[in-house]
Amino acid sequence: MQRTVLLDLIHQNRVTSSYALDRVAQENAQFRLNEKCASIGFILRHMGETMNMFGMFFGVPTDVQNTTMGQTDSGKEYDVKTSRELIRDGYQMLIDVVNEKPDSFWSEEVQTPFFGTVSNARLFGHILFHNSHHCGQISLTLERGV
Repeated sequence: MQRTVLLDLIHQNRVTSSYALDRVAQENAQFRLNEKCASIGFILRHMGETMNMFGMFFGVPTDVQNTTMGQTDSGKEYDVKTSRELIRDGYQMLIDVVNEKPDSFWSEEVQTPFFGTVSNARLFGHILFHNSHHCGQISLTLERGV
């Protein structure tokens, strides 16, 4: 039952996020709400990097390099296709973790530099919430940005 619920949460996050993510193109990746806000391309890359890097807390190694976490958008142009691949790989990593880890794994605690000690379930929830949060930013920027 637990595995089914977690997989359903991933699936729903993917579906909900797709309404924003499917509208991102290289042509609108530089859009920002204003000069102080991050661009769509930066946010998209940030989502992909974060998903994969947070997998390390679940014991999943990655060669993804951090170019966005804790960083300010400097105007660098990110390749949308590559960012989409990072997000796709991040979702697959989450699916693999859910399928491979025992139920007891989700109540085990992990030390993070961001939230202190949290359960794996709480960290999993954060990843999905983080995606939703940034998809909201992307949607707003697609509607109102320049």
